[in-house]
Amino acid sequence: MATSQVETVNTGADKAKLAAAVALVIAAVAGFYLLGKQGQIAQWGALVVGLAAAFVVFMTSESGKEFVAFGRDSWKEVKKVVWPTRKEATQMTLYVIAFCAVMALFLWLTDKTLEWAFYDLILGWKK
Repeated sequence: MATSQVETVNTGADKAKLAAAVALVIAAVAGFYLLGKQGQIAQWGALVVGLAAAFVVFMTSESGKEFVAFGRDSWKEVKKVVWPTRKEATQMTLYVIAFCAVMALFLWLTDKTLEWAFYDLILGWKK
């Protein structure tokens, strides 16, 4: 059995990149609100440019590279999934709906039976 050991090494440069990405996001949001009098184009431009710069800085960090690798691995796993046919999905949906209806009826009957037993038979509080 092969075991893989995950090691995380956060260098100072990597931490600086992540801090810069966070600072760029904050600056982008602040710029959006501070440029309110300049017009919507300036506001949205500052926001989009700031977020894009933060994205680029994040992707150059080790965490960004790991995120991309995780996305690739996830996509490979999704391709391996055997999805149900339309008929199978419809049948399973109908089974779930029927089970819910039967369970609702069972719980309602149980509730009414207990209500009758406690209030009418034991306590004598006939309605």
